Amino acid sequence: MEILLLSGCFLFVLLAVLGGGYWFLREPAPVAESVLRVDLNQDDGPIRQTLEKIGSILPAANDLAHPVRRRLIAAGYREPDALQAYFGIKAVSALLFAMLFLLLGVELEVDLLAALVFSLCGAGIGYLIPDRGLQSMEANRRGRLRQALPAALDLLVLSLEAGQALDSAMLETSRELRHVYPELSEELSLTHLEMRAGQSRSDVLARLVMRTGEPEVKKLTNLLLDGDRFGASLGPALRNHAKYTRLRRRQVAQEQARKTSVKLIFPVFFLIFPCVLLVTLGPALLRLLQGMSQLAGG
Repeated sequence: MEILLLSGCFLFVLLAVLGGGYWFLREPAPVAESVLRVDLNQDDGPIRQTLEKIGSILPAANDLAHPVRRRLIAAGYREPDALQAYFGIKAVSALLFAMLFLLLGVELEVDLLAALVFSLCGAGIGYLIPDRGLQSMEANRRGRLRQALPAALDLLVLSLEAGQALDSAMLETSRELRHVYPELSEELSLTHLEMRAGQSRSDVLARLVMRTGEPEVKKLTNLLLDGDRFGASLGPALRNHAKYTRLRRRQVAQEQARKTSVKLIFPVFFLIFPCVLLVTLGPALLRLLQGMSQLAGG
């Protein structure tokens, strides 16, 4: 039984290391390729195909209007089979954790009912872990989009003041940002393609807000729609908005810096302060115990 438990732990660590290495070492796709990935119908690897087949068994994975699909789009996964792959990951994760917790229950020599309860708890934990990972990826992508907005606004202002239209300004901004901020570059490229397809600007910008889910992007789209509606010049408005975004980012950084002293209370109290007490009072306590033992012996 120890061999089975060690083999399961080794397999889990191996899969985690392989998945992490693939995730961090993969090369970012070019903007045009990432935008047209749905139309290119690229051949996926065997692991993803297996996960898609497993996920397609679940009824929720075949729902085109499932709310998880919007979360996947906000995280950067807009392929049509991303929902099936996500539910396949959830199913595999639930099964893997159920087996690990079952082996743990058998190793602890509990009865059959307790082992089944262990297995159900592991399945629930494994089923919820991909949700936390997706939430983290959403937050990280929104943070990168929010960080890229001031530079994009400056480029938009330069393009508009040079006499270009808003559609051409978005395309030029996307080209300039594709190496530094690929997420925002991809969104602007897709927005430009939708405008070229003949769709209205309001619908295209509304889909941009829905895809990103970032409040700062929503403020930018509202500014563009107001300028288009009232016929105002977008250059000064975008310049003022760029100043506002930089000021807002500076205020958020200052807020986080002021929170650092409060967050350091617990590590200092539970980790550093006991070590300081041990170093300062340890020798004195040892001498006191040594003197008391000599007195007791005398």
